[in-house]
Amino acid sequence: MLKLIRNSLLILTSTLALTEPAVAAESGLIAPDAKVIEVQGGFGFLEGPVSDATGNLYFTDIDNNRLHKLAPTGELTSFHEPSNRANGLTLDLDGGLLICEQEAGRLVKMDRDGNITVVADGYLGNPFNSPNDAWVHPNGSIYMTDPRYQYPIGNLSQDGEYVYRISSDRQEVRAIITDIPKPNGVVGTEDGQTLYVASTELRKVFRYDIASDGEVSNRTEFANQGSDGMTLDENGNVYLTWIGGVSVRNPAGEEIEFIATQQMPANVGFGGRDGRTLFMTSRTSLYSLQMNVEASR
Repeated sequence: MLKLIRNSLLILTSTLALTEPAVAAESGLIAPDAKVIEVQGGFGFLEGPVSDATGNLYFTDIDNNRLHKLAPTGELTSFHEPSNRANGLTLDLDGGLLICEQEAGRLVKMDRDGNITVVADGYLGNPFNSPNDAWVHPNGSIYMTDPRYQYPIGNLSQDGEYVYRISSDRQEVRAIITDIPKPNGVVGTEDGQTLYVASTELRKVFRYDIASDGEVSNRTEFANQGSDGMTLDENGNVYLTWIGGVSVRNPAGEEIEFIATQQMPANVGFGGRDGRTLFMTSRTSLYSLQMNVEASR
């Protein structure tokens, strides 16, 4: 188990504060009468929500330089401090926690015992700029965005801000998308054939075809809006975090739902006991919403 380095905080879900109700569209995605709930506030800048098979939710607090785990019981604990200003999180195929360490310019993996190994720490002899977000392909390869926002301070380590593919054996790192400024959120479909990448600077989300060798092609505009972190549900709908809340778009790119949040969300992911709770990391607060769907597998 992960070594906990801070005292536990029990969150009583029965007393959680309610925020604005989610828009009750006819999509059927949101559970009846469900409202957006503030699970916990008082953080620095939250990112990277991802859940394991037992319903534990992991997320990062960039400004406070640590990671958190929210158990299905509501118990909140902190660990991996300092975290090297960790941003995005995702799970490897074996359940290990992949961590985008911005300040260290590397992607690392934490096993179930809390041991850290480096997955990739640079490209062409230089450290990454500031690993932001990552998605694991069904074949075990990793797609990772590497822009530079705040951490670390200074000039770029690379000659551009790229999307990288790390091979499943972790022996090869390739820059596969080099023409999108500020690539941010990244996620792919469960069949491994489609990749979505958000550009913060262009305020657009792009869709790519993924070939059998891992290369991407046929870029098309999926959404004429930006996004920070993203996730997919079991029906292939894409959840985009942007100004005012979460825009849910079907595979054709049509908005079918909008979930309003009090703070602008930075990332989004499914979790909870049944996998049907949508968690939104929104600056200083963690929000949740009960859904009728679960994450894409």
